[in-house]
Amino acid sequence: MINALPKTAESGAKKALREINAQDHNHAEKAVRDFEGAYGAEWPKAAQKITSEVDVLLAFCDFPAEHRLHLRTTIPMEGTFSTVKRRTKVTHGSGSAAASLAMVFTLTGSALARPRAITAPHLVALVRNGTRFKNGHLVEHPEGTAA
Repeated sequence: MINALPKTAESGAKKALREINAQDHNHAEKAVRDFEGAYGAEWPKAAQKITSEVDVLLAFCDFPAEHRLHLRTTIPMEGTFSTVKRRTKVTHGSGSAAASLAMVFTLTGSALARPRAITAPHLVALVRNGTRFKNGHLVEHPEGTAA
């Protein structure tokens, strides 16, 4: 989406996208409308990428709030590779190609050996069973069922 905007508009667009990543569905929908109002006239291609599938974009609101940290990750392997990237920057490279390969292999192996734990694992069973959540909170009595 950002690549559909000129460099001068990227910082404002990133801020607007962070607003969409809100805590509740209503606030996020308002942020999408604000984004469309701010960028739709001048850059309709960028606005279309956000507004075309709002329900998919805001699907994370239908999961427990505790799980959103995991759902918002765009690249699951990012955490593993960030360890390698951080260490490579500190060491300013490791010399030869063989040494670099050995370092990457060792670091990825250790990062994959200790994956990030799921926040609120007790809610995973509820999600798997189809329990409804709205704005990150458990819906006790879904609409259309007797209380």
